[in-house]
Amino acid sequence: MTATRNAVLFGNGARGAKLAALGLGVALFASACGGSGTPEQEGGGSSAPAASGLTCPEPTQNGAGAKRTKGDPSAVPASKGSTDQPLKIGTLLPTTGTLSYLGPPEIAATNLAVKEINAAGGVLGKDVDVVHRDSGDTTTDIATQSVTDLLGQDVSAIVGAASSSVSFNVIDQITNAGVVQFSPANTSPDFTDYKDNDLYFRTAPSDVLQGRTLGSYMISCGAQTLGMIVLNDPYGTGLQANVKQAFEGAGGQVVAEEMFNTGDSQFSSQVDAVVAAKPDAIAVITFDEVKSIAPLLLAKGVDPKQLFLVDGNTADLSKDLDPGAMEGAQGTIPGTFAKEDFRADLKTVDPNLKDYAYAGESYDAATMIALAAEAAGSTNGKDIAKELEGISKDGEKCTDFASCVTLLREGKDIDYDGLSGPITFSDKGDPTEAYIGIYNYDAQNVPQPAREEFGKL
Repeated sequence: MTATRNAVLFGNGARGAKLAALGLGVALFASACGGSGTPEQEGGGSSAPAASGLTCPEPTQNGAGAKRTKGDPSAVPASKGSTDQPLKIGTLLPTTGTLSYLGPPEIAATNLAVKEINAAGGVLGKDVDVVHRDSGDTTTDIATQSVTDLLGQDVSAIVGAASSSVSFNVIDQITNAGVVQFSPANTSPDFTDYKDNDLYFRTAPSDVLQGRTLGSYMISCGAQTLGMIVLNDPYGTGLQANVKQAFEGAGGQVVAEEMFNTGDSQFSSQVDAVVAAKPDAIAVITFDEVKSIAPLLLAKGVDPKQLFLVDGNTADLSKDLDPGAMEGAQGTIPGTFAKEDFRADLKTVDPNLKDYAYAGESYDAATMIALAAEAAGSTNGKDIAKELEGISKDGEKCTDFASCVTLLREGKDIDYDGLSGPITFSDKGDPTEAYIGIYNYDAQNVPQPAREEFGKL
């Protein structure tokens, strides 16, 4: 997530070099009702008119039910390396604050990864330990205190934060200590060229991808004018800029852009200004402030089918809004849909889990840290960082710790393709290719998987 959910492309090369060109390979609808490209297939379909006057592409889940291939933990050969200091992973994930709904799936996925790693014999012959701490949000200093605690426990890597803004508050503290920071949800483009001692990575793609996907998708629905209500932080403004660029680049017009700050509780003026502009579509780029903003928009006569949410707020709203209030609204979340078998596995560590956003990215982060440590023969953060780009590409494909570590111990190069997508780090630690999931809200105000858009950065 931006400043909370921002993610960057990483790798092991010189990080000073700038991205040559952000050429997006997002196959977004050849026409207003066209199909969507993925590496495996083309999905398309007819479309049905919406009450708002918008006509969005028919849902096509593009193989979302595919199962992941797992290795046999009992068949994993013994490690050829050893370590006096077992790998310890810390997490800096939200259990309080505006992104607290993201904490449960991210924590559960990290725990699942560690469970599977240890079932396969651990890293360098020893079980992996995980220590969880709350990130809070930018209205508190919880994240700094949590990082101080984690560093005091000699963690090699920290999975988090979810919020880009929170990550910006602690990235120097973490990376200057020689510890890997690996976010499953940071999407701010500003991380790409940040001076991070080559120690910051992310599995979530930069909001360049999510923004362009959402902007193009609204055009594909037939929207010609757009209003936006935006959180004024690195996440919100970064996403806003890319949505606007894509929407206007496709011939649309942005007619209202209303900002608010973290901690604000009154949104009437922003809502009034956007409604007065009479846009075809409204992008709500917020965190849980959507629980206050959406009812105000709907009370002004906005059709929920005109509402387009983002990863910061596309969550289960069944307990927050009247039944059916959000039916037909849509939202985007980076990453593939959480498949049924993955959801079932997650329930073994958290039976009460309801949201799955960034679960795949969190699982992949923990798994890749462990694989990089095995490849490096070391649990030192800097050594782990040097291996992360290499294990993400140009080798024999594998999809979980057991199968990948088996290949490593057989002396083979690996290409880890995760639950969140192919990943493939750039030399900046950013994923260079990723999926963006599009979700439709049902009559219970719960987002349901509808489409997966694949793109390259």
